[in-house]
Amino acid sequence: MRPTLSLALAAAALTAAVAASARPVLAVPAWMSEQEIASTFSGLTIDGEYADGRRFTETYAQDNSVVYEDGPVTAGGHWSVKGGAFCTIYDGDPAGGCFRVAEIGANCFEFYFVTRTEEEAEKRELGKPAWTARGWRKDRPATCREEASV
Repeated sequence: MRPTLSLALAAAALTAAVAASARPVLAVPAWMSEQEIASTFSGLTIDGEYADGRRFTETYAQDNSVVYEDGPVTAGGHWSVKGGAFCTIYDGDPAGGCFRVAEIGANCFEFYFVTRTEEEAEKRELGKPAWTARGWRKDRPATCREEASV
């Protein structure tokens, strides 16, 4: 190979490496397994924040009941793990759903909506995950970033 061609290739490779390192690399998060979700959230209370900035608190009791609070709104229901998704279903409220969960820090979880019902989750009829909210253990300082990891 001629020296000028080698130098040109090396310069192009260096430019590509610098450009790649300057752009944020967005990767698909590692989804928590069904066992990890159940053992992590059973008996846990989290504080959280939706994509639009609204705050919420949710308590996942060991008997699979859930209590949701969002300002003046309080709702009860149940939680479950179906088809790899964490489902929170509220009594009389169709706004519940099933989410993929990623633990992205020492005290930060991201929730990605995949389907509305437990039945769809059990059949693994999951849609494309869509970032919905982040949450953290209420009794510890949050370690979440301002933006979603993907």
